[in-house]
Amino acid sequence: MIVDENEKKKEEKNERLLVDLYEYYFLKLDYNICEDLVSICVPCLLKVTLNKEGNEETQKEVEMALLALSNIRELYRSEKELYLNEIKEIIQNHQKHQNLTRFAYQSAWQFLYNRNFFFNELESVIVNELHFAREARREIEDLSKCVDWKRKEEGKGEREAKEELILGRWLDVIHNYFDSLRLWNEESAELIDSIVQVFRASRDNNKEIHLKCLYLIRRAAKEKIVKIDELLKGGFIDSILEETQLPTLDDKIIINYLVFYEVISERLKDEEKDEMEEEKRKKTIIR
Repeated sequence: MIVDENEKKKEEKNERLLVDLYEYYFLKLDYNICEDLVSICVPCLLKVTLNKEGNEETQKEVEMALLALSNIRELYRSEKELYLNEIKEIIQNHQKHQNLTRFAYQSAWQFLYNRNFFFNELESVIVNELHFAREARREIEDLSKCVDWKRKEEGKGEREAKEELILGRWLDVIHNYFDSLRLWNEESAELIDSIVQVFRASRDNNKEIHLKCLYLIRRAAKEKIVKIDELLKGGFIDSILEETQLPTLDDKIIINYLVFYEVISERLKDEEKDEMEEEKRKKTIIR
């Protein structure tokens, strides 16, 4: 249907139908997307997302287009700079005018990260121009405030469930950030603080988010994004020790805790080794 509609003359094309088809195609097929159709569909959906009208109907159209784009997992096969300027404009425009919904904004970042590779220019854009860590921290803090973490799953409304869903999607993008980038700054360390707060809040209410936070903190510790002293001072390690004593822990959480302890142990050994090497270096200089 997409190919047939695209082959029609310009004046005969049904643009609204095409947008609906593109969105349905990306949301349903995910990993089996035809590469030839990406170059046809993506520019059209990006055009929808660049609509700057502020009414509710336009916001919904933009949100759906960005959600569809965020579901494309094949961009790593494309040229490095493909669609970079467009998605950068969408993100920066929101940072200036706050014109996207929370879901749409998260989806825009997901689309950027779906390239599955990073090069120096892109890393600089993400860290120094678009300030991903700062934006992610603000979003997860705001979303966390909108969730009643003491309320049981069956008591949550549609809006609260959606906010938890968006929060979980942000944590997935942060995972890509920790995995793929090496340009760490103070904003990255501050992001860890927010993840720790969500980890604590979600302990009794949302195991999926709780585990995602644990994995992110573990990853940050392994990649040396966060110092062990900071985790100690922030009370995170104490929280882990307290939870380890709970009789209700399931095997999946226990395994993740044990892996976390292993990471911390390795980090402490590395720090001790570095201190010994530094001490030897100083003694050599004195001699």
